[in-house]
Amino acid sequence: MSARRPVGRVLVIGLDCATPQFIFGPQRFALPNFQRLMKAGCWGLLKSCDPPITVPAWACMMSGKDPGTLGIYGFRNRKDHSYDAMFTANATSVKEPQVWDILSRCGKKVAVIGVAHTYPVRPVNGWMVSGFLAPDTYADFTYPKELKQELREKVGEFVLDVRDFRTDDKDRLLRDVHEFMENRFRTAEYLLQNTPWDFFMVVEMGMDRLHHGFWKYADPAHPKFMPGNPYESAMREYYARVDDWIARLAAIVGDETAILIVSDHGAKPMLGGICINHWLIKEGYLALKEFPTTRRRIEDCAIDWSKTRVWSAGGYYGRIFVNVRGREPQGIVAPEDYECVRDELIRKLETMTGPDGCLLGNRVFKPQTLYRAAKGVPPDLLVYFGDLSWRAVGLVGVDSIYTFENDTGPDDANHDHNGIFIMDDRTGRGGIELRDLNLLDVAPTLLNLFGIDPLPDMQGKVIS
Repeated sequence: MSARRPVGRVLVIGLDCATPQFIFGPQRFALPNFQRLMKAGCWGLLKSCDPPITVPAWACMMSGKDPGTLGIYGFRNRKDHSYDAMFTANATSVKEPQVWDILSRCGKKVAVIGVAHTYPVRPVNGWMVSGFLAPDTYADFTYPKELKQELREKVGEFVLDVRDFRTDDKDRLLRDVHEFMENRFRTAEYLLQNTPWDFFMVVEMGMDRLHHGFWKYADPAHPKFMPGNPYESAMREYYARVDDWIARLAAIVGDETAILIVSDHGAKPMLGGICINHWLIKEGYLALKEFPTTRRRIEDCAIDWSKTRVWSAGGYYGRIFVNVRGREPQGIVAPEDYECVRDELIRKLETMTGPDGCLLGNRVFKPQTLYRAAKGVPPDLLVYFGDLSWRAVGLVGVDSIYTFENDTGPDDANHDHNGIFIMDDRTGRGGIELRDLNLLDVAPTLLNLFGIDPLPDMQGKVIS
C-alpha cells in the first residue's frame, strides 16, 4: 500500500510549454508565487515524453503511460500502413484511463478544464471543459452539456485557442494570448468557487502560443534577438501575470489543498529547419514523378512509390517511414532489409552537418527502443534535428536542406525535453529540489495524494 498523504483536495495548474529557464534557471523571472510554492514544497525539472509535444504529452502525464503504449506519436498519426490515411489524436484515441477517470470511479468529484486530449468530452464524476482540439464553441465541448451555457452566462464565451498564432501581427497576437490566458483562469476561478470538487485541473495553453510567437524577441540566446525591440519584456510580463493568477487560485482553495504546477514540455530557440524530404531525395531514398519548381508539401506531390524506399513527415520532430514490401501498398524494401535501412539512416542522420559544416547533433530513435510497447502505427524512426534546435520541414521544391523560414508560419521556438514540476503537498518539505523526475510520475503521484494505489501498469513512480 502506498503511503497516504494528509490532503483533502488537489489542484493541478498545468502550464503548456512552461519552460524551466524562466522559472528555475539563471534567466528566471521575478515570480513570487511560483517561488512561494517551491519554498514550501518541492520542485524540479520534469522530463517530458518522446516526442515532447502537447499531444501526446498531457495524455501520457495523466495516464502514466508512454506514447507507444497509448499508440499516439503526435497530433497526426498514421491510421494504417497506407500512404495517406492519417488521424488527429483526440480523446477517442486515448484508450487508457486518465487520473480523473480513476478518481471518478473512486467516488471523487473532479473538475477538468482545457486539457488537450479531452475532446470529445466523456462523462466524469463532475465537470469537464475540453481543450483546443474542440472545433469551435458550437460543439458540445463541456460535460455536462448545460455547463457550456452556464459558463457563457457567468464568465463569457470560452476561448478554445489563440487563432493564427503563427503570424507577423505581433500586437494582435500579444493581445490574444493575454485574453486567452485570462479567459482560461477566469473559468477556473468560477468553477473552483461554484462546484464541489476533490480534484481540480486547469491547463493554460497561452504560454505555448507566446513562446512560439515571441521567443526571438525575449531571449538573448536566440540568433535573431535584437536588444531594445518592443516585445523584449513580453514573456516576462506574461509569466508575471500567470504568477498573479497562481496566487489568486491558491487563495481560493485554502491550506488543506495540495497544489501542483506542471508543464508538458519546455521550449528553446528554433535555429532553423531541415527539409527532410529534400534530403531523402538527394540521398536517393525518395523519388518524385516530377520535381516541383516551387516549394510544395510532400503530401501535394506525386511520389513514385516504385522507386521510393523512405519518406518523411515534418513537424517539431522528424518522422521517418520505410516503404516496406508486404506492409505498405507499393512497398519495395524487403522485410529482411528493414533493419539495415533503418541503421543506415541513423548513421547518415547522426552525421548530418549544419550550414557551418559542424555536426548538427541529431538524435535518432527506433520506437521499439523508446517505449514499453509500440502500438498503432509508429514512425519507423523519430528524429530530433539538432536535438530539437531545428524543426523538421516536409517541403520539397527547395534549393537546400536548410531553411530559416518555418513551413507553417513565423515560429521562434521549438519544444524542449524538460518541463517544470512544483508541488506543495502541505507536508512542509521546505523547498527541496528533486532530481530525475519524469512526466510519467505525475499520475501515480496524484493518486497517491488521495491515498489510492497507482494502477499496476503505470510506468512512473510516486514522487515522494
